[in-house]
Amino acid sequence: MVLKINKITLVEGASELSKRDSDFADLIEEIGLPNLRSRKPGFDALIKIICGQQISTAAARAITRRLVSIENPITPATAIKLGPKILREVGLSSQKIEYVLGIAEAIKNDRLDLRKIARMKDEEAITELTKLKGIGRWSAEVYLLFALRRPDLWPADDLGIVKGLMQLKGLSSRPHRDGMMEMAEAWRPWRSVAARLLWHYINWIEHSN
Repeated sequence: MVLKINKITLVEGASELSKRDSDFADLIEEIGLPNLRSRKPGFDALIKIICGQQISTAAARAITRRLVSIENPITPATAIKLGPKILREVGLSSQKIEYVLGIAEAIKNDRLDLRKIARMKDEEAITELTKLKGIGRWSAEVYLLFALRRPDLWPADDLGIVKGLMQLKGLSSRPHRDGMMEMAEAWRPWRSVAARLLWHYINWIEHSN
């Protein structure tokens, strides 16, 4: 059975990170633990991740609100029924519309089984998800972290994590991806908890200013 992050394991992971890294201990003492944000696994979660690719948080939320007003959660059948015209009116670009409809068709035609992916190990699941047009490694990692609540994902390309890590470690320049991966090795098997803490930290800093 695959371990999932819940309230108990979040506390367990944060406690272990605090023992290994005093900076995390100081962070938790100062601002506490994050809320356990998660998404229900499935097509809807994937589509909302695509909505958030390479645009501001505010813009992503606006698009998501429009989708939710149509149906919540959005199903493959609904996405196909809406078609390019309505999806464009919702705020999706032509490229993202192609991604959304491609994934919807893959599920409809049984070329994509998200329940099967949910039973795979992390790297195996990432490999399967990134076969889909529009799903890169970052999107796959975010899906596993938030929808499947896996404990050991480290989306090193995420800007929020980069900014949070720079603040946590007092870095004056953006660390190289390889350096971030190497640093995070010490946090296994709780890298998802480390990521959640860094998102929590950067959000706290940004809202405090």
